Amino acid sequence: MIDVGIIGGSGYTGGELLRFLKNHNDINIVDVTSRQYKGTKISKVHPHLRGMDLEFKDVSADKIDADIVFTATPHGASMNIVPELIERDIKVIDLSGDYRFDDFDVYEKWYNLKHSAPLDAVYGLPEVYRNQIKDAKLIANPGCFPTGSILASIPIVKEKLVDTLVVDSKTGVSGAGIKPTEATHYPNLGDNVNPYAVTTHRHMPEIEQEVVKFGDVKVSFTPHLVPVIRGILTTVHTFLKEDVSSDYVKEVYDAFYDDEPFVRVLDLDEIPRLSAVRGSNYCDIGCFQIDHNGRIVIISAIDNLVKGASGQAIQNMNIMFGLPEKESLDVMGMHP
Repeated sequence: MIDVGIIGGSGYTGGELLRFLKNHNDINIVDVTSRQYKGTKISKVHPHLRGMDLEFKDVSADKIDADIVFTATPHGASMNIVPELIERDIKVIDLSGDYRFDDFDVYEKWYNLKHSAPLDAVYGLPEVYRNQIKDAKLIANPGCFPTGSILASIPIVKEKLVDTLVVDSKTGVSGAGIKPTEATHYPNLGDNVNPYAVTTHRHMPEIEQEVVKFGDVKVSFTPHLVPVIRGILTTVHTFLKEDVSSDYVKEVYDAFYDDEPFVRVLDLDEIPRLSAVRGSNYCDIGCFQIDHNGRIVIISAIDNLVKGASGQAIQNMNIMFGLPEKESLDVMGMHP
């Protein structure tokens, strides 16, 4: 059995880690930490986990005895925890943004934080870095927006069909975290669509960092908050450099994601739906429609808390320990 710890288990991503790990055949959860809820049963914070016989603990990183630890902590907090775990030869999957960038100067610029503990990490996108993930000690779990955006973009960038990507994402409110804010207050969110960080979102350089590894492209990104709980629907707009058909582009995606367990390339002209991936670790990619100006539209859908966070983290854990990749994650979406 693999002993697993979760640091920061009281948020939405912590709850999703627990939901999937509960049915994992090869793991034993040894610690779930939360200073605020020390001694509180997990089901009091995560009511959907009623029946899990666990309580939150206030345990420092140097006291956790595990084979792997998920750090579901805020940006800036993980860098104070991860080095201690790595030094003790504990594998780590970090769900914050602290280790996602190849260049830590980029992190400091976009997150407005000084990085106190740079470490080498593998970017945890299995569809691209599976071989590196197998031998990694530290995984930087991708951001939710980048996951859907990168997966929707890589095949056409790799094929050298485009040189500019305009990425437009609509996200559910759970992506803002468990603490309510003015932006997530229901009267401000309901019956509304709210663009934010229109040209300055910190996930833009993360998207760009990964897609430029496949081709010379420029990336622009704008997120919108919409009145749904879960999901990110990403629309990638770009103008084709060559006169190719939608059928050809779809074949490019079919070939790139052939045998990928959690990417589903939909039928031509089929539009991905949030409800089809809600609660699941799947990324659906579809549309592939081309207008009269040569603009192609590609759309992806993920659950921001699963493939965009905790599900992908467990997928990475399975790869790291040589387990079946779909172990505990083989669930369909929840449409309608």
